Amino acid sequence: MEARIDSLPDSLDLEMAADGGLELEERLSLRRVAGLRTELEDVSEVEYRQLRLERVVLVAVGLTGQAGDDVENSLAELRRLAETAGSEVLAGLVQRRRSPDPATFVGRGKVDELRAVVVAEAADTVICDGELSPAQLRNLEDRVGVKVVDRTALILDIFAQHAKSAEGKAQVELAQLEYLRQRLRGWGGNLSRQVGGRASGGAGIGGRGPGETKLETDRRRINTRIARLKAQLKRRTGTRQVRRQERVRHDVPSVAIVGYTNAGKSSLLNRLTGAGVLVEDALFATLDPTTRRSQTADGRVFTVTDTVGFVRHLPHDLVEAFRSTLEESAAADLLLHVVDGADPDPAGQVRAVRQVLAEIGADQAPEQIVVNKTDLADPAALAALRSAYPGAVFVSARTGDGLADLASRIAERLPRPRLRVEAVIPYARGDLLDAIHRLGELTGVEHTAAGTRVSAFADEALARQILAVDPAAVCPGLAEDAS
Repeated sequence: MEARIDSLPDSLDLEMAADGGLELEERLSLRRVAGLRTELEDVSEVEYRQLRLERVVLVAVGLTGQAGDDVENSLAELRRLAETAGSEVLAGLVQRRRSPDPATFVGRGKVDELRAVVVAEAADTVICDGELSPAQLRNLEDRVGVKVVDRTALILDIFAQHAKSAEGKAQVELAQLEYLRQRLRGWGGNLSRQVGGRASGGAGIGGRGPGETKLETDRRRINTRIARLKAQLKRRTGTRQVRRQERVRHDVPSVAIVGYTNAGKSSLLNRLTGAGVLVEDALFATLDPTTRRSQTADGRVFTVTDTVGFVRHLPHDLVEAFRSTLEESAAADLLLHVVDGADPDPAGQVRAVRQVLAEIGADQAPEQIVVNKTDLADPAALAALRSAYPGAVFVSARTGDGLADLASRIAERLPRPRLRVEAVIPYARGDLLDAIHRLGELTGVEHTAAGTRVSAFADEALARQILAVDPAAVCPGLAEDAS
């Protein structure tokens, strides 16, 4: 039985009854969720608009104990993912269950109802809000009669469309192959069967296969390609590590911008550094990391890196493929965790991002919550966020509001040079004075006949350069290290 819902429910009550079972009506219903159908103006900015949009139906399973808002937010996000991939969403269906059906994801009796919706809407594809097993994919496609993809395949497809650099394309291809390897299947005559000397069914002589089935051949080719991609990415990882070590050697602090996809990370990078990177109101518009230099108000230089955005249930294969890129976050001196203040569930975004950061070992890095899009957010929602995250900075990368506070907070939390130096810099060594401005922290300046007398904090390498031009320089910290 199919029930039409006129508006998105305030809450999908998924609590178990006292006897441990769901109500019969709930178990028998496959709900059509209103408000999920794509309006063509919603996708007018999508770059795939000139193509014929794929017509899709979304299907989700609301699990026992899962909050109703979580189901709604996940399905709404799936709609945005589908539209980003170039689809027109026709309908969204939700079934309440204790767990997804191991054979068909939704209940077996509900597959026929899903088939009826697909036929009525003339849909091309069914997208399931979850990762399906090979058996679930096969069974659903057989019974629904159209292509079925899961959330993981959808995200991989978006990444493949947006990858621009050679490294990004290799990372996406690696994730796709890892996903495909577990889901290879073939049918009938296109499989060369391997048989014995007395084959059953009377195949006998002349019925023996060439020794390898088509599936085995495909799997071997995939494994070979995966090995090559891993070797290629390993070489690129070595190059990135060399650059990172060079920055560390010169004691240049690093800031990594992390956060949910489309939270405004690239816009924030442009505001902080003038990088001029692509800014687009689309999911996963940025896949390739961008690093730019910036400096604090007192002249200290640091780097800012824009990273790939995260999403709920980010495929594990993608996390592994992009690990070398994401490790920029783990090595950063400060994480700017950007949160979309206008999103219906910003706390859910924070949880999803922190989960991925924990997977890559970046959960120990200092974190600064930055709530973005304050110009679009509801004041009540912003008040709740101020209460939930007392140390957060609230900004609008679009209008520039709050960016001065963010710059001050970054300067405050970046590591400072640890050695105190007092020296006289000859006027001919303006380059050294400039280096103190850029890499150190100048606390006092006095112009004398012999040169510029400075009081500053500097790292060890810079302090030794200062001592080389003024042997009488005072640097207690360096003396203590030497002793």
